Amino acid sequence: MLLQRNSLLSIFAMLAFGLILWQAEGFLGDYQIYILKLVFINTILALSLNLIYGFTGMFSLGHAGFMAIGAYISAICILSPDQKEMMWILDPIIWPFSDLFTPFWVSVLAGGIVATLFAVLIAVPVLRLGDDYLGIATLGFAEIIRVLIVNATPITNGSLGIKGIPGHATLLTCYVWALMTIVVLARLLYSNFGNVLRCIRDNEIAATVMGINVFRYKVLSFCLGAFFAGVGGALLGSHLSTIDPKMFNFLLTFNVLMFVVAGGLGSLTGSVIGAAIITVLLEWLRAIEEPMDLGFVEIPGIPGMRMVVFSVVLLAIILYRREGIMGTREITWKSIGNLFSGRKS
Repeated sequence: MLLQRNSLLSIFAMLAFGLILWQAEGFLGDYQIYILKLVFINTILALSLNLIYGFTGMFSLGHAGFMAIGAYISAICILSPDQKEMMWILDPIIWPFSDLFTPFWVSVLAGGIVATLFAVLIAVPVLRLGDDYLGIATLGFAEIIRVLIVNATPITNGSLGIKGIPGHATLLTCYVWALMTIVVLARLLYSNFGNVLRCIRDNEIAATVMGINVFRYKVLSFCLGAFFAGVGGALLGSHLSTIDPKMFNFLLTFNVLMFVVAGGLGSLTGSVIGAAIITVLLEWLRAIEEPMDLGFVEIPGIPGMRMVVFSVVLLAIILYRREGIMGTREITWKSIGNLFSGRKS
């Protein structure tokens, strides 16, 4: 009975928040909508990396590569043949990509699926490594993907990138994809599958002795994380309307890693909160880089100061709250009820 009540409350909360967002597009400004969409996209990316790193214990730095694959595949799918003919200047786009034209949701799924296929290719030789070696190998993979994008001009338009991508990533669309990511990962991670991943994270040798096929579960976790990273990249490309190879460098992976670490490794709620807080904080700190007129004196802006202040905040989190905002805890209906009733969860 309690489970059914919690499920009904969750469904009602999801629908109510979706209805609020649907109406919000009418009275919020373009900048506020831009930030909200970015929060939902970053939530998807943080959840996908938390699955790989926080729940399975695999230190991966290849997220930017999977995002690049998702962004480019989705962009090629939703651009019309006429747009591709005009945009591919250095080399004409080759068939079948020249005639490929799909609905947006299909293109997002395609971006996630192709990213998963690449994840399978890298997982088989690389996931037998551990710790720092795995991080270096996945970082190299992301760089290889970026170089391939630059040189595969007949497919990706090379270093010119892709511009004029249709803005199908609306606020409600980004929310629905973020919601689906949360629901899918929550169902998986709080089942026996999730218990196996935590066992591998905590003690891989013990998991092997218990008869768990550690390599198989690592591959499954890595590929599922890559799928949602590809989905996030597809939504990001449509949100920004312009993509190029320089976007998908190590700094992008580092930003996603910050969402996960600040929110809490091994916590879905932490990933959502970390992505929201850091995304808003990064945008709010842009004011530091702009000149400020106080009436009697004008304070000049300091370029790059935004990242300096943000780095100090991140250092404070690491030094004084190493487990992140949530640690491994989750916000549930039970914990909310205990909070309002004054009981300890």
